[in-house]
Amino acid sequence: MTRTFLDELAWRGLLQQQTEGAAAALSTGGATGYCGFDATAPSLHIGHLVPITGLVHLQRSGNRPVALVGGGTGMIGDPSGRSSERTLQTLEQVAENAESIREQLSRFIEFSGHHAARLVNNADWLVPMRVVDFLRDVGKHFSVNVMLAKDSVKSRLEDGISYTEFSYMLLQAYDFLELYRREGVTLQLGGSDQWGNITAGTELIRRAAGGEAHGVTMPLVTGADGKKFGKTAEGTSVWLDAARTSPYRFYQYFVNVDDRDAGRYLRMFTLLERDAIVALEEALTARPERREAQGALAEDVTTRVHGAAAAAAAREAARIVFDRRADPRALERPVLEMLRGELPFARMAATGDGAGGGLAVIDALVATGLLASRGEARRQLQQGAVTVNGRKLSAEESAVPLDEALHGAFFLVRKGGRDVALVELAPPA
Repeated sequence: MTRTFLDELAWRGLLQQQTEGAAAALSTGGATGYCGFDATAPSLHIGHLVPITGLVHLQRSGNRPVALVGGGTGMIGDPSGRSSERTLQTLEQVAENAESIREQLSRFIEFSGHHAARLVNNADWLVPMRVVDFLRDVGKHFSVNVMLAKDSVKSRLEDGISYTEFSYMLLQAYDFLELYRREGVTLQLGGSDQWGNITAGTELIRRAAGGEAHGVTMPLVTGADGKKFGKTAEGTSVWLDAARTSPYRFYQYFVNVDDRDAGRYLRMFTLLERDAIVALEEALTARPERREAQGALAEDVTTRVHGAAAAAAAREAARIVFDRRADPRALERPVLEMLRGELPFARMAATGDGAGGGLAVIDALVATGLLASRGEARRQLQQGAVTVNGRKLSAEESAVPLDEALHGAFFLVRKGGRDVALVELAPPA
């Protein structure tokens, strides 16, 4: 049975609100819908995976997606969900951010074929627009009383909101009208905090163009612990840009999600079919210690964000770090290079010369920070608590031969269970 776009969103827990008539308008496919992403940062974060996934399902159900990069609105910033004013950015900063976001979005939706997606930038029509024209052609359709009642504005009235951010709703509504005219867009997707802005756009299309348009919102995701989705334990964002959040840390975020969230996140963020998700949910209930659902979740999302090679390297790196029984000798060099940025790390010269050289284990334990002093490192070695490249060292082994180096350069040094560091041999002077 063919599932409609809204049916799919509902089953996956991605449907929050819809305007009256949206189901009928989307039931047969062939519609064009958009979602906007403001260029207020040089990267999207995993909170954006909710609307991105919405665009993916829109395309998969026979509709055409339009991804709007907010090069214009990004100069102001959406006040929704914020308690204070944003710091305004320069036109050059926003343009750089928009280009980076454009590249990230292209990893998820198809830009060829029958339902080929489009990427647009609202700077193309907002930046050259004259303020008098905007007030006359757009502002006249909005009541200030209605705008003040919108949640994104009302929540800020006590502490104050600038006219700049107050006008954001009108700019987003105008985007919808402009895309209706340029691209035939009749649907806007967004988070549930965007409902007021979206319905302002449908109303503007009705008043200014005599057209019919619809809005669909998706939920703002929180974990079972009540914390906002997309934040690490330290409160930092998990970014889609590998330079800001490495593929290893990205993979770790998803592989470590709470059992209570794993099934829900599989539905929301992967493209696995229903039968596969249900089977993983059942496996999670029957064998929670295997964390099969979390593994499938991390594999799918990391692959789509960073590529299959990076996902495989992240999986192998995690296996080596967290499974003390895993043999590191079969690791590919890219996995070790990934761990260089994730584990305590030191670059050291080999001891001795030629075949008699090796890694000074006590020095390595101190240089990587696994232990604070040489005396403590020596005691751990004598107690049999140190392994190098998967081999447990005896009390007398103060050096590991060079021929045991992984790929001729790396040593994984483990103290006890999960305290692991990486040493790379410095090239000879």
